[in-house]
Amino acid sequence: MTNQLVQEPLTSTAWITGHQFIGGQWRDGSSSTELNVSNPYSGDRLVSIRQADITDLNAAYTAAETAQKTWAAASPADRQQVMLKAARILEERREDIIAWLVAESGSTVLKANIELGAAIGITVESASFPHRVQGRILESNTVGKENRVYRRPVGVVGVISPWNFPLHLTQRSIAPALALGNAVVVKPASDTPVTGGLILAKVFEEAGLPAGVLNVVIGAGSEIGDAFVEHPVPSFISFTGSTPVGQNVARLASSNGRLKHVALELGGNSPFVVLADADLDQAVRAAAMGKFLHQGQICMAINRIIVEDAVHDEFVEKFAAHACSLPVGNPADPGTVIGPVINGKQLQGLREKIQLAREQGARVVLDGQVSGNVLPPHIFADVTPDMEIAREEIFGPLVGILRARNEQHALQLANDSSFGLSSAVFTGSPERGVAFARGIKAGMTHINDIPVNDEPHVAFGGEKSSGLGRFNGEWAIEEFTTDHWVSVQSSPRQYPF
Repeated sequence: MTNQLVQEPLTSTAWITGHQFIGGQWRDGSSSTELNVSNPYSGDRLVSIRQADITDLNAAYTAAETAQKTWAAASPADRQQVMLKAARILEERREDIIAWLVAESGSTVLKANIELGAAIGITVESASFPHRVQGRILESNTVGKENRVYRRPVGVVGVISPWNFPLHLTQRSIAPALALGNAVVVKPASDTPVTGGLILAKVFEEAGLPAGVLNVVIGAGSEIGDAFVEHPVPSFISFTGSTPVGQNVARLASSNGRLKHVALELGGNSPFVVLADADLDQAVRAAAMGKFLHQGQICMAINRIIVEDAVHDEFVEKFAAHACSLPVGNPADPGTVIGPVINGKQLQGLREKIQLAREQGARVVLDGQVSGNVLPPHIFADVTPDMEIAREEIFGPLVGILRARNEQHALQLANDSSFGLSSAVFTGSPERGVAFARGIKAGMTHINDIPVNDEPHVAFGGEKSSGLGRFNGEWAIEEFTTDHWVSVQSSPRQYPF
């Protein structure tokens, strides 16, 4: 294995076509099915991959289990150096990786740069983890005894990652897990196997990660999905995706007489609250960014806009005018703000939500014609809490605006959801915003900013149906390691019998 960069660019598919990454080897999957990955904007085929079956999955987990012991025994400095090299390679490959994110996930150039920056950030943060793992020595109530609590890796981690921020949301689990001495098997989303898995496998291979410590299996959920979670080797499953699928992952993780630890980052229904004393022009720009970045296909994206009555009409008018001006089309054009949704199935679901919003009485403020998989901004007013557009996660460039009678009603509307991932409130008084934020039942709330925020050293996660556990920083160290109590009895203890 070499630490030198290969010469061919990542945008060359020569090393990707038909290959899995298992036990340090690039090889064909054993399934009879082939996955064809297409550009969601142009429809052009990007790559064909022979999919993995259960034998490939077994091989990946076996390789990970074998390699993990040696990797965990490596010095903190050695593991840190691999992480730092990986971060450097991600930066050096920026142009190629951006091109892949645009082509495979439909990312705009702006979104792709944001995503790559986030992936590099969590990699650099993770490089500090090997030296931040701390054990403890605790006093004992037993004479002559010392209590030691060691922290050690959990072992093998299974990562199931989504298609919307494939590079970052995969790396957000991979990087901390590897840095802390675990081995990893990744199952990326079928829409984004390259940016959600294969690129990262190549990066870590070039960074000098030992063979078998990271494995990528690309296969149909119907063929390997349940087995990926139920397999006896992994002790931890990290899943990012929809709430229904996440609930099934949690169920499978406790099946067959085994109980695995899970981290679930699930769906959201982020409220964006505008109080009467807010700077409306700033709130409008924030709302556009928080709603339409990556076509609204972000778990933290604004799902509901709640505006206090005194400024409601003015906000609606300004927001619609600003959204109407956003460039829509080819994501490869650096000026494009809104590109394609990921696939035809997703587009059809959004069309149905638009039709239902009309039928349920929401007032159309802004709409537009669909072109291919590109859906222009759709804005609805006169939305009530019982409408589906207010109750369900949207994952697209459409949004409903709810009118709040006052601040108390705005808080009530914000909390009227089974989800609790991210949220935001705009107000002229930051401390008023803090008081409001502390009343929101969510894992994250941002004052005078958008709900789409992720910093590598700050706790990321949700409440209610939005998930379990926290990513990033000290919270990631807690998630990907486990405590082992070892007591030492240095003098003979007197037993009662």
